[in-house]
Amino acid sequence: MTQLPLRAQLASALGRTAATLSRVTGRGDGSVIGGRVGLILEPDLLRRLAADRKLVLVSATNGKTTTTRLITSALQELGEVATNAFGANMPAGHVSALSQSKQAPLAVLEVDEKYLPEVLATTGAGVACLMNLSRDQMDRAAEIWLLAQKWRRALAAKNTHVVANCDDPLVTWGAATAGQVTWVSCGQPWKEDSWCCPECGGPLDRKGDDWACRECTFRRPEPAWVLDDDAVVDPRGRRWVLDLRLPGRANRANAAMSLAVAEVFGLPVEQALPRLREVTSVAGRYTMVERDGRSLRLLLAKNPAGWLEAFEVADPALPIILSVNAQGPDGRDTSWLWDVDYRVLRGRPVYVTGERRLDLALRLDVADVPFRLCDTFEQAVGELPPGRVDVIANYTAFQRIRAEFGRAL
Repeated sequence: MTQLPLRAQLASALGRTAATLSRVTGRGDGSVIGGRVGLILEPDLLRRLAADRKLVLVSATNGKTTTTRLITSALQELGEVATNAFGANMPAGHVSALSQSKQAPLAVLEVDEKYLPEVLATTGAGVACLMNLSRDQMDRAAEIWLLAQKWRRALAAKNTHVVANCDDPLVTWGAATAGQVTWVSCGQPWKEDSWCCPECGGPLDRKGDDWACRECTFRRPEPAWVLDDDAVVDPRGRRWVLDLRLPGRANRANAAMSLAVAEVFGLPVEQALPRLREVTSVAGRYTMVERDGRSLRLLLAKNPAGWLEAFEVADPALPIILSVNAQGPDGRDTSWLWDVDYRVLRGRPVYVTGERRLDLALRLDVADVPFRLCDTFEQAVGELPPGRVDVIANYTAFQRIRAEFGRAL
């Protein structure tokens, strides 16, 4: 790889030092502060660090961190891979990740949906993996139609190979201007944000995963890859049973996208799939932790589509703890709680905690879901009998729980 200019080398080194100090002093995992320091000293550091690497950008409303982890695992078959493993998905996190693996010829970066055009322009990434778009953090992010429009404009100006979920009309519209697109059919369980055509505004007619605009020519492309229950069908018609250790339909969809990306790099399914099967948890997600005779499984859900996926994974026979905050990374507006159908929780013990527990309690009360309100997560755990428990938390609530049990999860 090309040697960095002296200023960029210094900025990168000081950034790594700041990241190390952050970890040693227990102030964080260093995945953001190191990049911030580096960018202050050298504003062009991300472009310089990305140069000469084969780079994948992964963006979506849900599943970014897991898919980034799966793609990284697969591409490690080809060599060292730089990646932002803990979800620091804005430019500072990207700088930190690339600085930590200066010589890695490959890089897989999770990218916040809003930042994708900027990061694409800065890095000139050769591959982009685009999975889904749905409402999330409406007080911070733009309306998702505007995000898709920004994706569309950014990709029209770049020679980027896009791997995109053709079952999501907004993603399809956003990716359609790319010079080369590999379409993957991996489903769209949450459809409430895409009943209208992003091209003309007309209604979309749906039949299963297929969709088409009633008033213009915009319709679902023919997929090269298809998620078929517990298997993926590749472009040659071969069916590969996934047999993942990560649970749920959403992770099978993430795996389908990951296999398609791996093939863009020349890595066949027979080599990539075993790597995907090795992944058991991602930045704490799906991890089992023990506390006073209780076995807690940690699930992350940040928005209506994410809660739908978490409910699909959660065991209906087990008690469940729900924890919701509304800090900056979560979005201050909790009105999205009213878009989630909580009736699926009826008949099981439900414990509610988090900074916005009263907002969630009101939503459950309206849904006729009995619950126990707890001031703290510790109180909720303490009131449960020994045994298995599912925990669903949004971002900062989840990170607080992770910190309590150790961020190495």
